[in-house]
This record gives sequence, C-alpha cells and structure tokens, in this order.
Amino acid sequence: MRTDAELWWKQAVRDLETARHCRASGDHYAAAFFCQQSVEKALKALYIEKKLASPGPGHSLVYLGREVGVSKQLMTFLRELNPEYIVTRYPDAANGLPHENYDDAIAGSLIEGSEEVLRWIESQVNPLSPS
Repeated sequence: MRTDAELWWKQAVRDLETARHCRASGDHYAAAFFCQQSVEKALKALYIEKKLASPGPGHSLVYLGREVGVSKQLMTFLRELNPEYIVTRYPDAANGLPHENYDDAIAGSLIEGSEEVLRWIESQVNPLSPS
C-alpha cells in the first residue's frame, strides 16, 4: 500500500475505534461523527491506492464511493452516513441540539455499517494493516 494511502487507512481505523469509545460513553452523536470520519478516510485511502492521486478536498462519501466502485448496498449506507459530517456538529443543521438526535441504537447501526465498509475496503487492497 502506498504510504499516503496507508496514513489515511490507519487514521480511519483509529476513528472507528474512537466511534466505539464514544458509543460506550454515551456520546452517540460523536460516535456518528467519527463513523463518518472513519469511512471518509478509508474511502480516501482506497481512492489514493486505486487512482494513484489525491481525491482532493471534499467530504462526500457518495462521490468517493462512486469513484472506488462500492456496491449498491454500501452506497445506500454511504448516503445515510454522508450528512453526519455536518448534522452531528451544528445546531442549525440538526434543527436543535445534535446530541439529542442520537441514541445507542443509531450509534450501533452506524458503527456496524462503517465496519462493513472498512471490511470491504480491506478486501480491495491487501494487505491493509490496521496497526
């Protein structure tokens, strides 16, 4: 794996671990945010590895997913996760307090979906080392 892609991958793995910690502590909105971050960074790692180029600025999981060829099922999850980049952080985007919009079930579902995306990415590029 290219060094620049590996850096994105390693941070993606760490962000997913952070999402798990946030869920365990009851910070479900933060778990959702770190799921989005994890998936974005993992997709950028794969993009860099496949295209031998930087994906450039931006945070669209839908764009990144399309560019690396994710399945319809994963694309559905990326569409669900995509808004968490903003909605988890800003009251005006959340139409209230972001932390009030999340619970353990939502955090758990987003973590499971994120794990699935990272497993798929890992299957696309071997070996990816999460260490």
